[in-house]
Amino acid sequence: MVTEHVSATAASQATTPDQSTFVCYFQGDYVRLGEAKVSIMTHAFLYGTAVFEGIRAYWNADEKQLYALRIKEHIVRLRNSSRIMLMAELPSVEEFTEIVKQVLRRNHFHEDTYVRPSVYKSTQAIGVKLHGLSHDFYVLAVPMGDYIDTKRGISTGTVSWRRTSDISIPSRSKITGSYVNPAFSKTEAMLNGFDEAIVLTADGHVSEGSAENLFMVRDGVLITPPVSDDILEGITRAGIMEIATHLGIPFKERHIDRTELYIADEVFLCGTGAQVSPVSSVDHRPVGDGRVGPISRQIGKTYFDAVRGRLDDFRHWVTPIYTGE
Repeated sequence: MVTEHVSATAASQATTPDQSTFVCYFQGDYVRLGEAKVSIMTHAFLYGTAVFEGIRAYWNADEKQLYALRIKEHIVRLRNSSRIMLMAELPSVEEFTEIVKQVLRRNHFHEDTYVRPSVYKSTQAIGVKLHGLSHDFYVLAVPMGDYIDTKRGISTGTVSWRRTSDISIPSRSKITGSYVNPAFSKTEAMLNGFDEAIVLTADGHVSEGSAENLFMVRDGVLITPPVSDDILEGITRAGIMEIATHLGIPFKERHIDRTELYIADEVFLCGTGAQVSPVSSVDHRPVGDGRVGPISRQIGKTYFDAVRGRLDDFRHWVTPIYTGE
């Protein structure tokens, strides 16, 4: 039995890629991920003074092509987040986009992949402030499948934590330190037996999931909280609205009350990491009949076809990474 256990462990290790060998962009060069290190005195490590993006790239096996999803939109948002954090001097959108593409190409990924570009306060110093500090950036990429379930429908629970407001830590900026708030929310939900959290604003309106934008369907209309309800101005959120227009589904942005989710016909979460994830229940109450609804299913199918470059109407979303292979 010991031999079998050792063999199984060895086989598992053999099939698990060594992430330290992946190529990343760090301090102006392409290096192995295992070589990209910062000091524990780095300001971003001490105080969470960094911003980031998550970019997905999808493998299309039929075309033998890796499609990166909306690179430029993510880089624009990263630059906006950096500006809020007083880190304005960065490569142009085009230069940053090319670095992302190069990281993917140099790793030769032939599977779904997650890219993490980040801009961080690189000064090594103790002291809480944003001004007068140097900054740098990196881009890494690792294989990634589903972040949360995208097929069966997930259970959600409203948590006691409230989304940080724009007058505290702006949710429209992906600041690393602010993600302690979603971590509290996600953990509370999961420890209470749910798959994911529903987070409210300080005044009690529905904001987001722990780290996903939220949509609900009532009487055939797709509804989502406005950007003024302390949400991330989601790129996938904007994409869902584009899909809705394409499919002829009416949508609106407005405040959503917690109990509206209890009587909604459908609810789903979305984001670059989450993709499109239908919600089957909220606070132990089934959404609709508890199954994935027709609008969620239609939007989800369109989204997953679009991100793999299968729909001509959405080819502007994706950037092919490999040429001449």
